[in-house]
Amino acid sequence: MTDYESHDPGYSGTTTDDWDAPRENDFDTDDLAEIADHFLLPASGFPPEAFEDLKLPVADADGDLDLNALETAHGGAHSVEAVEGIDDGTKPDAKERIERLAREEFDREIGD
Repeated sequence: MTDYESHDPGYSGTTTDDWDAPRENDFDTDDLAEIADHFLLPASGFPPEAFEDLKLPVADADGDLDLNALETAHGGAHSVEAVEGIDDGTKPDAKERIERLAREEFDREIGD
């Protein structure tokens, strides 16, 4: 099992724009610690060892928390449930973070 640990992402604003997960070359920096702030789960701790270690992006490359990204991370083919090797304790923690962010930043309930 991979040692994922969920954390609150960093973001400077919010958006409800269509969501397209950021790729490594979308960022204006090569600093993986800074890039990791856009994701909920790093596989290799902080800073991550590689971009591929980052799972569940929820903020776009411009630093805006995206409601559509939160919904994608919460349920479906690209959600916390689909992350390979995540332990049973980290799944609910990540889902709770997603739900809290949606509630606090968008006044929206996301849940099963």
